Amino acid sequence: MTSLLVDDREGVRTLTLNRPEAYNSLTVELKDALRDGLADAAADPAVRAVVLTGAGKAFCAGQDLKEHVAALRSDDPAPFRTVEEHYNPIVRSLTTMGKPVIAAVNGMAAGAGASFAYACDLRIAAPGAKFLMAFATIGLTADSGASWTLPRLIGYGRAMELMLLAKPVTAERALEIGMVTEVAEDPLATAQELASRMAAGPTTGYGKIKEALLAAAGADLEAALATEKAGQSLLGGTADHREAVDAFVTKRTPTFTGT
Repeated sequence: MTSLLVDDREGVRTLTLNRPEAYNSLTVELKDALRDGLADAAADPAVRAVVLTGAGKAFCAGQDLKEHVAALRSDDPAPFRTVEEHYNPIVRSLTTMGKPVIAAVNGMAAGAGASFAYACDLRIAAPGAKFLMAFATIGLTADSGASWTLPRLIGYGRAMELMLLAKPVTAERALEIGMVTEVAEDPLATAQELASRMAAGPTTGYGKIKEALLAAAGADLEAALATEKAGQSLLGGTADHREAVDAFVTKRTPTFTGT
């Protein structure tokens, strides 16, 4: 069985973690596939928006602990090489990809699985979805970028609480505190509909918005202003910007090409 399903439809690529019998927990095979699949989506100009979801009842339960225990028992000198080889590249792709990435959180999102959702640009959650950061319960720290993304979504204090106490967060609470964008009965359909609308939008502009917010998250005001200036200078010469301005003046709906 293929561990990652790939579906292309009208500029939207949907990547589905496909280990439903194991709650889409992350084996080396699945992590390899997701890392490479995200890199392919980022590089493909025909892909203008990405949806990440899970098969079955869960979004992703995090690291496959059976595989991890086997590595520990084998006296693997670097049992956490997966952080460098898989988790970090995956999160970099999600956060820096020059096109929108939407998580359709259909069920439990735990550990690295929750972290992947946090790294997406938008998150649509099912009413029964839950988020759990349980690293502390097994004597570990955060990984997959959660120490960076989660405080920026919900604030330092709440992030610390969820990390230290391993408190699960329901979809309703996640919406209340800003962890998710929307709660929907069918998160995949909602995410794909949103992605389809964005795939028909100004892709380069979306990418520069992501770049500006990412830069500003760790920069002072002057650096943020410089990034904004560079982005606007580039976008001012794009076909999409000229099309949008002309459409506004002539009172019609713009047709974006993503360039």
